[in-house]
Amino acid sequence: MSAKNSAASATVAFPEREIVISRVFDAPREMVWEAWTNPKHIVNWWGPRGFTTSIEVMEVRPGGEWRHTMHGPDGTDYPNRSVFSEVVKSERIVFTNGGGKKGGRSVHFESTWTFEEVGDKTRVTIRMVFETAQEREWVVKEHHAIEGGNQTLARLEEFLPRLAGEADSSIKELVISREFAAPRDLVWKAWTDAKHLAQWWGPHGFTNPVCEVDLRPGGAILIHMRAPNGTVYPMKGTFEEIVAPERLVFLSGAMDETGKLLFEVRNTVTFAEQAGRTKLTMHAHVVSATDEAGRHLSGMEVGWMQSLERLEAFVAKG
Repeated sequence: MSAKNSAASATVAFPEREIVISRVFDAPREMVWEAWTNPKHIVNWWGPRGFTTSIEVMEVRPGGEWRHTMHGPDGTDYPNRSVFSEVVKSERIVFTNGGGKKGGRSVHFESTWTFEEVGDKTRVTIRMVFETAQEREWVVKEHHAIEGGNQTLARLEEFLPRLAGEADSSIKELVISREFAAPRDLVWKAWTDAKHLAQWWGPHGFTNPVCEVDLRPGGAILIHMRAPNGTVYPMKGTFEEIVAPERLVFLSGAMDETGKLLFEVRNTVTFAEQAGRTKLTMHAHVVSATDEAGRHLSGMEVGWMQSLERLEAFVAKG
């Protein structure tokens, strides 16, 4: 099925042919997305209780293939082949699926997974559309698809705290390099001028209604990041070192509703000029963190990658 037809099926209701299951997870959307799209994570929770999964190939992109085998508690193998027709990062995955018990009847359907921010939580909704109503009823009766879907989401819910713990313990340092097709002075200005910084800071879809920069050693940074759902995430920091246009060092951290810092990160940004282009290297080191900081730090890498993508688009405009 084409991506166009996939999008159309997502807006048309087929109640007699579909199964819809939804659950809200106490985890940020980026973490839930990572749990789904990373092969090393999805094998820990995919399928009903008692099942395990082996993945042969998993290419999470439009046109990408996903071949995996689910192993039932009784030893029965269920080979599956899926093709992704739509992937919207952190928001939506659509894929066709064909598979079933080895040597038995095959099952074909289109599955749409949506990931919706609900404050600091994430609502995941699965919508499976079968070719016929009879096919849907057969899968429900023979394979207990509704119960299996609910068990799969329950296993995902149980896995997410483990993923958060891994993220909290592993993301103590982060180094990202990126080359921009723009002169160093322009990239430096985009980082140090508040009106420019506000245009690209934060993940995709975020805005910065408050962006204040006091560019001097000891000077303060204050940014209020507003998510697409309206939630505001205040961040404050302090400049430690400024060597224009080569190097910035500053502390930054997210605040809770009382103004208390949840964590503090020392960020070192270097700007290297290369024949009219700029190589930027970002080194973030977590210097302190509270028990509540895990969910924020787990999204640090994704957040910085998306911020630098937005910076690239911004400087490209000159």
